[in-house]
Amino acid sequence: MSGELIAILLLGGALALVLFVVAMRTRRVVSTPHERAVHDALAAAAEAAHPLRDGLTEESAAAAAGPLRALTGAEGVALFDADGALLGRDGATEIWRPRVLTAAAALAVEALEGGRRAMAENPGGVGGVVRKLIAAPLLSDGVSSGVLVVATVRQPGPGQIGAITEVANYATTQLQLAELDASRARLDRAEVLALRAQIDPHFIYNALGTIASFVRTDPARARELILDFADFTRYSFRAAGQYTALADELRNIDRYLTLERARFGAGLDVRLNVDAEVLGVVVPFLALQPLVENAVRHGLAGRREGIITISAHSVGTTCEISVEDDGVGMDPELLRSGAIDALAPSDLLSDEKEGAHVGLTNVDQRLRSAFGNDYGLIVDTGIGAGTKVSMRVPKFASGIRADASAQEGRRR
Repeated sequence: MSGELIAILLLGGALALVLFVVAMRTRRVVSTPHERAVHDALAAAAEAAHPLRDGLTEESAAAAAGPLRALTGAEGVALFDADGALLGRDGATEIWRPRVLTAAAALAVEALEGGRRAMAENPGGVGGVVRKLIAAPLLSDGVSSGVLVVATVRQPGPGQIGAITEVANYATTQLQLAELDASRARLDRAEVLALRAQIDPHFIYNALGTIASFVRTDPARARELILDFADFTRYSFRAAGQYTALADELRNIDRYLTLERARFGAGLDVRLNVDAEVLGVVVPFLALQPLVENAVRHGLAGRREGIITISAHSVGTTCEISVEDDGVGMDPELLRSGAIDALAPSDLLSDEKEGAHVGLTNVDQRLRSAFGNDYGLIVDTGIGAGTKVSMRVPKFASGIRADASAQEGRRR
């Protein structure tokens, strides 16, 4: 047998194997009716979940009604709010005739008031195509957030009625997750407000006092400091989202340190060591301010000079940020679980340092809430050895992005 013939036979065998594999894969894709039904149900559930995660509104109800109808296997689905008002529906026009819609609204109110499933026979009257309406309240901890009303053209069996109840439970779960997201957002806003309130009032007084001292001796310097102070407060108290770019945080910290250097003079040495590639990394709003303020207030306590080093480096898929001072430090035994542990609410030191540590704890909690428990603050300190506070944030995190109005704090 020649070499060419052997090569042809081998090529033919390989081609036959490829065709066999393709045929088997195609067969698996076509699958069985049961597997197709499961796939379709999962796809419909995912399609309904997305709009419901925004809460129950006219827009979300209109988008979710179709997928919910597919899950119930019924001819019509309508969603009502907690007051019994129609938000959205899906199904043919002949299903949702005015008389049926009126009956559906009345049934929704009945389900809301009773807190349980309600049914109505032949809601369209003689000649109507709808055989039955089934209203299932969307109950969360005994409180109805809305009602799912299903219309069928045939008498539903126990299996379909049970499926309708489960679909209502599924929709309720998605609405609960939406409320959880909203609660987390409200908590984040409250924590930002707490951080704003934590900005040292003595810094405000000292900054204004320092500016006043330059008004007569160096008017040009006083003007620059006033602009820095205005930009600092505008950024810190802006009506914005919960996240911002690292570059904007560093820019605002530079304003803060400019005002502090005007007070301390050449004794305050600030060193910046930041990789350019991490400037766009998204961090919680005001995440660095408490760290730097803590370094200035307590790292340089009782002294007129000291070194503060701010670093931000790219390490794999994360950005590592730290603020370090060469100040008085603290007893590591007073920190939970030793010298290098993330701060917890109980990790408050003396009364004079309590304010700063409340701020650090706030940042720690916000980091964990945004990125997970692997991303809290880490404190490395010792008496007379200074303090280094570090954090890690992912370079990219799903669903987290800098607020579009982050530019408003920049000097024009």
